[in-house]
Amino acid sequence: MNSVLMVFIDGVGIGKKDYEYNPFFKLGFKTFENIFKQIPHLQIPVLQTDSIYLKPVDANLSVDGLPQSGTGQVSIFCGVNAAKLVGNHFGPFPHSKTIDVLRDKNIFREFLNRGKKVFFANAYPKIFFDYLKSGKTRLSATSLSCRLTNIRLNTATDVRKAKALTAEITNERWNKKLHYNIPVISARAAARRLLRISSNYHFTLYEFFLTDHLGHGRIKDEFQNVHKNLDEFLFELLTKFNKEKMDIIICSDHGNYEDLSVKGHTRNPALFIAAGKNAKQIADSVNDLTQIKSAIIKNCM
Repeated sequence: MNSVLMVFIDGVGIGKKDYEYNPFFKLGFKTFENIFKQIPHLQIPVLQTDSIYLKPVDANLSVDGLPQSGTGQVSIFCGVNAAKLVGNHFGPFPHSKTIDVLRDKNIFREFLNRGKKVFFANAYPKIFFDYLKSGKTRLSATSLSCRLTNIRLNTATDVRKAKALTAEITNERWNKKLHYNIPVISARAAARRLLRISSNYHFTLYEFFLTDHLGHGRIKDEFQNVHKNLDEFLFELLTKFNKEKMDIIICSDHGNYEDLSVKGHTRNPALFIAAGKNAKQIADSVNDLTQIKSAIIKNCM
């Protein structure tokens, strides 16, 4: 089976070569340094090596203002310019004008319509399902896409059975913040789990959003640990996947994390990486957020 694994990372752009405010330079990032031999920045935003291509992707979409998660993520997962549809950048949740688009055009549905198997690898804690039962409906683009497409959302039980991942990779925050008692795993072990899971599906999506929290100045006490875990996770994915049977797409919705001199989003290009046998064709097909979905459908079906 040929598989596509999309790893969506919230709020990561390609920024300046800045050792004070860009964490990739300040703390280092071996995913970039070991694979590409350098860290991308605005002067050198395009890197490639051995079927892995990194490039900047426009997140502004010809709309004034700072890009936001709601419209940015709908643009990625549905292949439409959600910011233009709404009339402005909007977030963090999808705008009401984009709900029908999410229902009809999300990438899960595109694969399902073609008879393919899909999976959303994130698990949610009990507090999230209690939120759903309360009747509240403010959901991220990923979880709302699943709800609108009748895709099951994973639980803590799925994490314990190694059938899903928590959104923070290692399970440590679930134990500390939500009082679970789930075995903590290394970021590398989590990456291997995700590779194993995704090999059983034509399309798998995993979402990581703590980068956006850090960019906004939240959870400062966990900064270095989150940064290191993400680095270990991505490095393991990109060095251990089967290049002949899987394509990996790593993408983001807007800039934020790459410039800690501000606590808001940036108009920097979003980070995009394609890896695998179709990586060059995919990377060549993507210049802005709206082209990611079509590049996957066109080159990976």
